Amino acid sequence: MAPTKPKSKSKNKAKERLRAKNATTPAPAVNVRELLGGATTLLESGFAEDAAKAAGVAYEHIGEKGRLAGAALSLLGQTHIELGDVDKAREFFTAAVKVDEDGELPEDVGGGPEKFLWLAQLSEEGGKDSVSWFERGAAALRTQIQTLTDKLDSLPRTRDQQEAVVVEKRRKLAETLCAVAEVYMTDLSWEEDAEQRCEALITEATMLAPELPDTWQTVANVRISQSREEEAREALKRSLSLWVDLPPDDPAVPPFPTQVGLVRLLVEVGMEERAIDVAERLVGEDDHSVEAWYLGGYARYMRGEKQKQKAASDADKWQEAWRSSWKWLSRCLRIFDAEEYEDERLREHAQELLESIKSEVKDLPADEDEIWEDTDDEGDDGEDEDEEMK
Repeated sequence: MAPTKPKSKSKNKAKERLRAKNATTPAPAVNVRELLGGATTLLESGFAEDAAKAAGVAYEHIGEKGRLAGAALSLLGQTHIELGDVDKAREFFTAAVKVDEDGELPEDVGGGPEKFLWLAQLSEEGGKDSVSWFERGAAALRTQIQTLTDKLDSLPRTRDQQEAVVVEKRRKLAETLCAVAEVYMTDLSWEEDAEQRCEALITEATMLAPELPDTWQTVANVRISQSREEEAREALKRSLSLWVDLPPDDPAVPPFPTQVGLVRLLVEVGMEERAIDVAERLVGEDDHSVEAWYLGGYARYMRGEKQKQKAASDADKWQEAWRSSWKWLSRCLRIFDAEEYEDERLREHAQELLESIKSEVKDLPADEDEIWEDTDDEGDDGEDEDEEMK
């Protein structure tokens, strides 16, 4: 048997030293700020699942008492909102509150008002519970505004930037106050001081952000609840004047749901022409919105009803308005069925309007192609109740 070559002692020692080095060298540190930044980018890009995973990994490395724990928890709450898991989102936001109970920590570590505002919207109890969360968010915003305002004179080089931040915070506070007013007009309308609370809230909101359309829309809603319709119309005119001539992508244009609520209010106070204008903008932005088609059809129906009462002998005007309403309401119900929409009250009302139109107007289009083959369906002969908006 041939002799084997003896192992080199020097090589054995080198391997031992390498093993020892690997055993004592720690794994590369995880940069949790980069992870959270990446998760935020993923969420903003529509990749909520990937964002949740990245935020979860970051939270595991931070730990529940780490300085960035609040940021990770708030981000996890937002990702689960996007994923449709409201219960889980509520758990994460509640945990984030424990890290920053007064919202006084810097926002880059999860401080500030957002978690409170989310919990107000996600509250299972609603009513007073929602109000309490909104008020905590408002308190955090007031603190931020005061702190930023106090620093303005000491930061001459960045004063413009800081003032812009203050303006944004004031708008956020105004929106929060309006949200509280909405709760007092719905869930807490039975409270003895509901009207006084609403009055105080909308007064402060309009003082904080008179350039914000949402505040005047809330004023209008309050005035309607008080049966002060003329004042409601004035508030709606002011709200519209702030954005109606802007392009759809302008940041000053209210969000889609806010505009839907606006159309409802416009119809309620008899401003059908303005309601039709906004509804057309809405379907131009999303032609699968059941509510936009319904409200556009309802506004046209009410316009025809007014024309019918004022000029019974001129059937062409009101019948043309109702034909237009028929088109919009028919499209609404088709999308309702296709999207499996769940608002049965909306469906029932749309069907009632269609039956009313069918009983009085002849030669109505029967199918989808026929309904929309005539693009000039508006015939805007209706009276413009708002000359100032022209």
